[in-house]
Formats: sequence, C-alpha cells, structure tokens
Amino acid sequence: MPYLFTSESVSEGHPDKVADQISDALIDNFLAFDPESKVACETLVTTGQVVLAGEVKSKAYLDVQEIARGVIRKIGYTKSEYMFEANSCGILSAIHEQSSDINQGVDKKKKEEQGAGDQGMMFGYATNETEDYMPLALDLAHKILQELAALRRENKQVKYLRPDAKSQVTLEYDDNNVPVRIDAIVVSTQHDDFDTEEKMLAKIKKDIVDILIPRVKSKYKKYAKLFNSDIKYHINPTGKFVIGGPHGDTGLTGRKIIVDTYGGKGAHGGGAFSGKDPSKVDRSAAYATRHIAKNLVAAGVCSEALVQVSYAIGVAQPMGIYINTYNTAKVSLTDGEIAKIVEGIFDMRPYFIEQRLKLRNPIYSETAAYGHMGRKPEVVTKEYKSPEGKVIKKKVELFTWEKLDYVSKVKKAFGIK
Repeated sequence: MPYLFTSESVSEGHPDKVADQISDALIDNFLAFDPESKVACETLVTTGQVVLAGEVKSKAYLDVQEIARGVIRKIGYTKSEYMFEANSCGILSAIHEQSSDINQGVDKKKKEEQGAGDQGMMFGYATNETEDYMPLALDLAHKILQELAALRRENKQVKYLRPDAKSQVTLEYDDNNVPVRIDAIVVSTQHDDFDTEEKMLAKIKKDIVDILIPRVKSKYKKYAKLFNSDIKYHINPTGKFVIGGPHGDTGLTGRKIIVDTYGGKGAHGGGAFSGKDPSKVDRSAAYATRHIAKNLVAAGVCSEALVQVSYAIGVAQPMGIYINTYNTAKVSLTDGEIAKIVEGIFDMRPYFIEQRLKLRNPIYSETAAYGHMGRKPEVVTKEYKSPEGKVIKKKVELFTWEKLDYVSKVKKAFGIK
C-alpha cells in the first residue's frame, strides 16, 4: 500500500546550526595548528550572546571570540535589528583542559591501539534512491534551503530574506518503496518586516512557488518529475516570522542530529557530531559506517544498507558490526554473513578510521550545515591565522566518507563482477 514519508532540514541561520558551525570552526582552527588536538566544544547562542564551553587538549592557542564572530558574520547576522549581530554580541568562553581520566583511555603508546573516546553505537545508512545514495526527502529538503540561502545572498530577485529558515518535504512511496511524487512542501523563512501580514504572506508564498521551486527543479533535473501541480505548499504557516535566529530561539550544539544524518531513515545512535575531534567515535565512526553503507550499495551488494558499529570507551576494537539490508541483498548471503565480510574489508579501530578518512585535518566547518552525509568530496585550500599572526594554508579533502573508493574491494570480496 502506498505511504507517505517526511524529512526536514534547517538553514545555516537556524540557531542550532549557528551553534554547530561555531563549534566546528573551533575544531578546524585547533586541528589546523595542532592536528593532535583533542576537542569537545559546545556552543550556546541566544539574544546578543554566545557561550562557549568544553574540554580541549591542544598545543594551539586561539582567539575563540574572533573565530565565533567570523562564523556569525559569514552566516549573515550582520544587522542590529536581528538582535544577534557578529560585531556586537557578547562572547563568553568557559573552555578548559580535557580530563586526564578520559585522555588516558584514548592516547596509547602505540597509535594503532588508540582507544575509542567514548562508549556508544553509531549508524551509517545508504539507499539507491538518489545519485548520492541519500534518502530523497532529506536531500530535497536540504536543496530547497541551499537555494533559499543563495537567493538571500544574491539579494536580487528576493530582497527581504533573513538567515533563519526551515523546510520539510513529504514524499509518496509506491508498493515497491519507490518515491513517485512530492505530496507536500513546508518552508518557513525569516524575513524583514512588511506593511501588512496579508501582503507579506502573499508575497513570500508567490516567491517560494514561482522563484525558489523552479530554481530547485532546474538545478536538480532528476528530481523535476516528482514535482506536480497538486503539491500542498505550507509557506510560513504561522504567519509573521520577523523575530528569528538566536533572538527568537536559543540554539545549542548537537540538537539537529537527524537533519545532520538521514532525515529519519535508517537509525541514529544518539551522539552529535559538531564540536568533536575525530577521536570521538560519535563522529568518526558515524562517518566510517556511512562510508561502508554507501560503498556496499554502490558495489551492488544491496539496494539499501544500515550499518551499526559499537565501542567501549578506551578500547580500540569495536564490540561488533551489524548490517541490515532490508531484504534488498543481491548476493546469496545473510546480513550476518555480509557483516563478517565487511569486517575483513574495513578496519574500524579509531586510529585506522582517522587515517583512512583523513580526519585529523580542518575539514569540519563545511559539515555543520545542510547535512554531514550525501555531500560532494572535493579538495580545497583553507587558510587559518593564529592570534600571533601566523598564517597556515592547508590543502584538505572534504567529505572523504562520501568517496566510492572501496567499491572495487567490496566487489572483489563479494565476488561481484
């Protein structure tokens, strides 16, 4: 029987995402100047105020206030009427030294024996619904907001947009679990004040339907067939949305873990990513399991895959690997047998994950909005400046866990030609 499935996304100006981006900017700066840094940094943002807290073990000294202001400025909070503005907001830092009790379980004499930074389970997921092996509803929700942000920055066709926004996409699936059409789209966007609420609602809805949606369809042509004249649009359904961002809602690091991953598809172990260096398996192992799931699906082992790995704090070897192919396996093996083969292909000890995915590089700011998964791997050069004026330029590879570099190894291991 056909069914509906919904996923949501939030923009870079959403308060929780502002917090995530500040935390990850701090991670990148610490790793740029000291790749062995151990960092767990939380951020709170509210009206006119940023609070930084967490634990750090690093040789680097940073101007954390200026880093935070740079992130806020880049997002677009640059006007006093937003009640949260890059140059004037207060920034309180309560960052302190990492616990030696935790550190002794992570750092070992032999790097290969590096222990997991915490206990827990992490999940990775992939599906052949889209070219980037992501669930379609979430992919569309992200792309709607990315185009909305582009319109805001261009400031030509639509001139009243402010940084905070949310989207939601509901898809109809057929009996074969294939998405066939978009049933509903929700977009709530912060905006400048209008003369009247009636005029405002009419203008925003017209611009979303007539300008934003056609841009999404033209840029992502493979999705165009899913759009139809019967889509139910809910545009700023509560009405006025002038008060937004950290002034309208307090933001915290790590509160958008489903937006960050698979939009409710698959599963989630509960650990957030942003603000954590790669010794924290909440982050590194979640990336590694996504890497496994994507390569399994791309290699033709299955059409859909969920991969779980679990750890004990301070222990290098994972407790185990679990795989669920949702009865889509194209090889004559059980999911347990597939998991055993996967264990022989991917070394899931923390040190080897870091090495395989090049995680001790400043690559995290780009992950902190519009999803950590389903993004395009690319090589970029990034520049960082210390408080003493030292400038470091680093060529780094982003989103390494999205590479299909293990497809040939997976095919060989499973006897797929």
